[in-house]
Amino acid sequence: MDFAPTARTADLAARLESFMTEHVYPAEPVYDAQVAANDNPHEQPQVMRDLQRIAREQGLWNLFMTHGDRGAGLTNLEYAPLAEIVGRSIIGNEAINCSAPDTGNMEILAMYGTEQQQKEWLDPLLACEIRSAFAMTEPAVASSDARNITSTIRRDGDHYVVNGRKWYTSGVLDPDCKLIIFMGKSDPEASTYRQQSMILVPADAAGVEVVRDLPMFGYHDRLGHGEVTFTDVRVPVENMLGEEGDGFAIAQGRLGPGRMHYAMRAIGMAERALDLMCQRAASREAFGGPLADQGVVREWIGRSRMEIDQIRLYTFKAAWLMDTTGNASARTEVAAIKVAAMEVAHNVVDRAVQTWGAAGVSDDTVLARLYALTRALQVADGPTEVHLRSIALRELKKHAAPKEARS
Repeated sequence: MDFAPTARTADLAARLESFMTEHVYPAEPVYDAQVAANDNPHEQPQVMRDLQRIAREQGLWNLFMTHGDRGAGLTNLEYAPLAEIVGRSIIGNEAINCSAPDTGNMEILAMYGTEQQQKEWLDPLLACEIRSAFAMTEPAVASSDARNITSTIRRDGDHYVVNGRKWYTSGVLDPDCKLIIFMGKSDPEASTYRQQSMILVPADAAGVEVVRDLPMFGYHDRLGHGEVTFTDVRVPVENMLGEEGDGFAIAQGRLGPGRMHYAMRAIGMAERALDLMCQRAASREAFGGPLADQGVVREWIGRSRMEIDQIRLYTFKAAWLMDTTGNASARTEVAAIKVAAMEVAHNVVDRAVQTWGAAGVSDDTVLARLYALTRALQVADGPTEVHLRSIALRELKKHAAPKEARS
């Protein structure tokens, strides 16, 4: 394994660092102020449009896309340190068009979409002319087990009729959201993993209704996490993504790289929190000296440094395996880094909050938002316990005795 950055990654990393320092970090308070001032809080603020224009001019655009010839052409291992850099800011990913749910949607459109679907939806998404949403999770069932999904996709002549209730459909409240990728059951009588399909639903289709905007720990995301009902929504048959029954496989193909991206960005969040922890410890005085003189604070800093470096190496390994052996062969590592990276990031943020005291739980720093985000992401894209279950099952399989021996 060679994790040394390629020449291209080193160049992009240097340019990204400059972009973040010169443009993104100064834009964070402006972004929040403009969102608050907009009549529609889900409308993209002007400062983000300015950041995206600069990013495109500097060639820092669509770096996540490893499929087809429409992206930057980076491998997962090349992209990993770049995702960490932009992950240090809440708005960094959006600034370079590498933010969820669009990244996952663009990847599956590149992998499974027809030429017409790619022309109609993928190209505008890559250009950030539109945004998209992903409707998989349902409030009435445990959607961490996708076999439970009850929403339906029924064939009716030259159309499919879509019905269901989804929630935490991220991105759906953005006025620029024009596409919803919807997962539902198209054949309940098929084999377990062939019952589900995915279909492309225009966001303005008749029968699509956003019921409410859901918060995460009190924060309302600018893109919006919508609870959405689909009532007899008719879409043409050519909007099916892949073939009928491909939905479960497509979901796995989407969520695997998505978990990788989350882990990469979580490292950036942890690094930002560690920086803030050290700044506070060095500058804040209590009991006759700086907080940095307290043994417990030094332990927090030391443990944070070790944990971040460990998870970075594990993430690089997972990315390398995806590049060299394929996503399926790296399933254990991808599941593991989703768990470990989020736990590490959340623990480091928690220590930073404690170091900052009252200021850490306020909105005067980014820490409270990072705390909420790193906690919520231990549920999103598959909860921690589901990933641990899948890891354990693959480990136990290595030790399973042959049936003859068990009997």
